[in-house]
Amino acid sequence: MMHRHVEWDDPGAASVMRHYEKNPIGYSDPGPGDILSARYQGLVVRIRVDAYVDGTSIGEVVALINPASGERRKLAGKLAQGDIVRLPDASRAFEPTGGDEDEGDEDHT
Repeated sequence: MMHRHVEWDDPGAASVMRHYEKNPIGYSDPGPGDILSARYQGLVVRIRVDAYVDGTSIGEVVALINPASGERRKLAGKLAQGDIVRLPDASRAFEPTGGDEDEGDEDHT
């Protein structure tokens, strides 16, 4: 099965990897059926994991969401709901909570 190549947005302050580097308690590798999030062209992309190999999740895009409005889309650029993609751990992002305007703030206290 072909995977769509995706240039994921840098997760910045919402990086899952960066969070768990500081506090590894609670981190586990994703497994089949898990839903992960990433950022693509400013949207939140949710991926349902089918497989996890060498730090990369492979799965189906199940949602494309505008974080500002909550609007769901079926297509963004070349990425569509239903596409099979590869998501490296370094590109995984936590879901926005509404206060993500500070994403560029690198205060690591």
